Amino acid sequence: MHIQELFDLTNKTAIITGGGRGLGEQMAKAFAEAGANVVLCSRKLEACQAVSKELESLGVKTLALKCDITDPDDIQHVVDKTIERFGSIDVLVNNSGATWGTPAVDMPLEAWKKVIDVNVTGTFLMSQAVGKVMMSQKSGKIINIASVAGLGGTDPKVMDTIGYNTSKGAVITLTKDLAVKWGEYNINVNALAPGFFPTKMSKGVLEHGGESILERTPLGRFGNEDDLKGAALFLASRAADFTTGNVLVVDGGTHALV
Repeated sequence: MHIQELFDLTNKTAIITGGGRGLGEQMAKAFAEAGANVVLCSRKLEACQAVSKELESLGVKTLALKCDITDPDDIQHVVDKTIERFGSIDVLVNNSGATWGTPAVDMPLEAWKKVIDVNVTGTFLMSQAVGKVMMSQKSGKIINIASVAGLGGTDPKVMDTIGYNTSKGAVITLTKDLAVKWGEYNINVNALAPGFFPTKMSKGVLEHGGESILERTPLGRFGNEDDLKGAALFLASRAADFTTGNVLVVDGGTHALV
């Protein structure tokens, strides 16, 4: 197979949660540029609709849907509408996320539950619903968005986000376990662990800890709007057919420091 075919997503269909902004929007553009139909869903329907309209200018078909990924009924609605419109689900990107910054000793229980419910339970529920479709197809790619914060402890002066860090560590383990359990159905399950990209969610962290982060980033910069696109496309494409249970870190080299 020609190398360009390995990365071609023409006639494939991808669902991206939280696709209306930030990293989700960037990955949605990558898939659309590679020829995929793109389904964008989040609690903020208007944001997804705006991105959907932009992607259609690339000549692909899109669908924007409202979805709370902690609600199984919302998730099933997205799955049903996607199948109704496109007939298959080839790629799922579990990108929706939540965070809460506070010292561990002060973390409110409700805030902890919110972060875990969105980042862990939501990722599981979405994977479960889409996984049933992929099992019947005997094919599919699931990409979970973890974080370098899930690889270990973080300096509280930079990231005092115990719930977020814990949830992303759980996403990494969920990724590996689903990869083992669903490999027999030809479903690849991998994770991306981004470092620091300027987004709405990371704004507060970068404002007070940006200099410290850059000092510990070998490439000396934050991620830009193109830096995650290639990694996401690789995991979504036939180029990654023999890759599963992996965590691809995209952080400018920060994780390599000891």
